[in-house]
Amino acid sequence: MKPVNNFYLALLHYPVYDKNGAIVTTSVTNMDLHDISRSAKTFGVENFFIITPLASQRNFVQRILYHWQKGYGAIYNPLRKEALDIVKIRDSLDGVIDEIRSNTQRNVSVVATSASRQLKGTTYKDCSALLAEGKTNFLFLFGTGWGISEDVIIKSDIILEPISGPTSYNHLSVRSAVAIVLDRLAGQRPYLLT
Repeated sequence: MKPVNNFYLALLHYPVYDKNGAIVTTSVTNMDLHDISRSAKTFGVENFFIITPLASQRNFVQRILYHWQKGYGAIYNPLRKEALDIVKIRDSLDGVIDEIRSNTQRNVSVVATSASRQLKGTTYKDCSALLAEGKTNFLFLFGTGWGISEDVIIKSDIILEPISGPTSYNHLSVRSAVAIVLDRLAGQRPYLLT
């Protein structure tokens, strides 16, 4: 399966909810950066954007990237360097959308993800078909904390259906959610074609 070149991810650290429902800015975690970039690279994502308005958090990410892209980490683990090479750090979602549009000269369809089962979202099958058409860029948004703010979800072009298991428990780590979504959208499934 040839990877598409219109597929982008963004991990939002603002605006997201805390457990009390307040809009907050969350901290970037080293584990999210490493694990999500590896999943994104595996499934053909063009760029993985870390979005935070806090300069201190952007500097933190830059130090990690420097170590793995140009420092000893690049020699120690070239595969990790390759995954982290698709990471970009930005201060706003609007800026990311503008950057993708400007760099590709194509529109950007924003796809919000949510764990809320109350949202009726687009199915993975339908979203995967849209992605394969290649008519526009797709920017998939994942939230930290307790999820993406309602304002961002409402302004999105597509809301993806939530990941559901057989139980009522529904609190995956964002790293796990990203891996599942990417596999459902871009994974190879020859066993389903027969």
